[in-house]
Amino acid sequence: MLKEAKGEGFSFPIYVLFSIALLGVLWICIAVGSVFISPADILKAVWSSLRGLPVPDGFAQSIIVSIRIPRVLAVALSGAALSICGAAMQGLLRNPLADGSTLGVSSGASLGAVLAIAFGVRLPGFAGGGVMLMAMTFAFLSMLVILGLAYRLDCSLSTNTIILIGIIFSMFVNSIVNVVVTFAGEKVKTIMFWTMGSLSGSNYQDVLVLCCALLVGGAILLHYTRELNAFAIGEDNARHVGVNVRQVKLVIMIAVSILIGVCVSIGGTIAFVGLVVPHMARMLVGPNHRRLLPASLFGGAIFLLLADLLARTLLNPLELSIGVVTSFVGAIAFVYIFNLSRKGKS
Repeated sequence: MLKEAKGEGFSFPIYVLFSIALLGVLWICIAVGSVFISPADILKAVWSSLRGLPVPDGFAQSIIVSIRIPRVLAVALSGAALSICGAAMQGLLRNPLADGSTLGVSSGASLGAVLAIAFGVRLPGFAGGGVMLMAMTFAFLSMLVILGLAYRLDCSLSTNTIILIGIIFSMFVNSIVNVVVTFAGEKVKTIMFWTMGSLSGSNYQDVLVLCCALLVGGAILLHYTRELNAFAIGEDNARHVGVNVRQVKLVIMIAVSILIGVCVSIGGTIAFVGLVVPHMARMLVGPNHRRLLPASLFGGAIFLLLADLLARTLLNPLELSIGVVTSFVGAIAFVYIFNLSRKGKS
């Protein structure tokens, strides 16, 4: 049986601090943009929309309710999902360079979405449903292919084998994506902008899908925090303390695949969130996954919200892809974090 000392959980004061920080960033991201909207106007517009009443400044209400709020919520949910996936994969694989995309699931989801965009796959009555369905399907199929190949090579499904297969699979899939882009014709611009990551066209339907995916996938990952702590001391030791290693690996990987598939289908490929944020959270709350996963969830939402705010205001009226900002900031932050960790070991 797995046991943990009392007081090792995620403490209530930290919950409060993270919640206040997240709410503050949400408020700033809704207010700031090409047009600044005061807090009073935001409250007035939201309250009037909830009651179905018109407001004097209908333009401000339209910007807030129809554009900024769904985008901000989609960004926050995507950041939370990608970050908690990264934290879980780093714990599961015991590799600081691991994140959800290490499995190759992100690349597989991207291939499915690119095929849907290039060939116009659609679902009746669900805008963007074709892209979402293809991304989720290819994410799940990618996970099956990677695990199947890893099992053929290593029946124990060791972490090194999974990472190696994931990297090779990602390179193979990226080459297929490049071939599809070559023959995509007029849709090349849409595909290229999407592959760099963008949540500019998010709507409430996307928010609902992301919320449901995070509730299900996040709950699964949070359920296995004790097992992830056991993995930190090695798979053999985890078996000795009662962890069903193969089952836990499969369940966590399936949850990660669901979350990444949904995020990629809606926002495209957004790099470094699942890689950098868990390291930052680990510096704040320590390595215990009972604290680390919730902290990564909050931290990922805040990090991606700030990145999106920078993407749409830095070169106003032009808008950068959010993936460009996360890659630039994330690369610098990761080098800094890696340097700190090296100094700590020396």
